[in-house]
Amino acid sequence: MPKVKKAMHKDGDFFVDYEDKVFEDVKAKPGEKALVTFHTVAFEGSIGLVNILSATRLQRKGFETSILLYGPGVTLGIQRGFPTLGSEAFPGHLNYAARLKKFMDEGGKIYACRFALQALYGHGEPSLLPGIQPISPLDVMDIQLVHRNENAFVLHTWTM
Repeated sequence: MPKVKKAMHKDGDFFVDYEDKVFEDVKAKPGEKALVTFHTVAFEGSIGLVNILSATRLQRKGFETSILLYGPGVTLGIQRGFPTLGSEAFPGHLNYAARLKKFMDEGGKIYACRFALQALYGHGEPSLLPGIQPISPLDVMDIQLVHRNENAFVLHTWTM
């Protein structure tokens, strides 16, 4: 067996040049909008968290940013907790809620499809995190068309 003669990595080491930025730091022009859609199940992959972080970054770049939760995406916007709502059962258990609340606190808007909420996942509007606006399933397409008509940046993700 060959012997490894390199020092062990330690906290504070880095493996890449994280300061080298290739592209300009784009900021929104006045009035520009963005929409991030979520069609993904909470806790079944990283895209839910990645989308929340992306929406927050767009908001901080000056875009008037909205999130659309539809299909299984509504599962990110429901209240959770154990043994009671708001109680964190394990570290990170309430991360989606905390990130979505932060997004709304910074001015972002979140919409959730009523059809997915009730028909698919058995929840009512009182299950949503405070501040999330429930919408008709007919609005799921229209919110996207409204953003398209306003030349908004739209980030769609769709997972099963």
